[in-house]
Amino acid sequence: MGDVLLVHKADGVCTLTLNRPERRNALSGELQDALIAALLDVQKDASVRAVVLTGSGDKVFCSGGDLQQMGGQEGYLNIHDGRFQFAALLNAVLDCTRPVLCRLGGHVMAGGVGLMLACDLVVAADDVTFSTPEIQRGLFPMMISALMVRELGRKRASELIMLGDRWTAAQAREAGMVNWVVPRDALDQKTAEVAAKLAASSPAIMGLGKKAMRSSSEMGLRDALTFLHSQLSINLLTEDAMEGISAFLEKRPPVWKGR
Repeated sequence: MGDVLLVHKADGVCTLTLNRPERRNALSGELQDALIAALLDVQKDASVRAVVLTGSGDKVFCSGGDLQQMGGQEGYLNIHDGRFQFAALLNAVLDCTRPVLCRLGGHVMAGGVGLMLACDLVVAADDVTFSTPEIQRGLFPMMISALMVRELGRKRASELIMLGDRWTAAQAREAGMVNWVVPRDALDQKTAEVAAKLAASSPAIMGLGKKAMRSSSEMGLRDALTFLHSQLSINLLTEDAMEGISAFLEKRPPVWKGR
């Protein structure tokens, strides 16, 4: 993966740490490639049941795209095609069959907001701020706006995007961007607590459910209910569903097989 991304696996949790603190953990092409590869790798590793995504240092979680890499001599069309790498990264996070918990110990800016929103759950230190300042640089956060509108609604997304202001962690929590806001000295404990709970669930059912949620979110309600009905039947036929029901009736912890 290289030093731009640190990968640590322990107790069913894979922690992925953006490691470009000198560049405010900006998403270089190398870092995006490493993240995509790591997310694909954890899905092949039966020992990994949850992912934690975080950034090095306590200054910035991720500042978005690396502006120093936005130029180049490759020609306009090649540069244009290369920018789709960020969309591929967002899809890799969204499509990951393992639950992805984002740990925010630093400020979140620009494309970093999109990366955070692509995660399933978010825990943030109470002094972290959130901003999409692109408009102040003559840019518009095109790709992350799709996630922002879906997560926040058009009015709240427009507020953050069009004004370029900073939101506090409390504002982000109120807007639905963040699940938990905790004192900085409790951040690691809360992250470990949530990650352990995620890792205790069946990886097979978690993956099935994540795929179903994403697919159904892009359907109309009637089609979504029909689709989810079929997914429920598949769920009930799995070995882990049978084990979960048996464990409940027998008043014992389930032993997941991952199938």
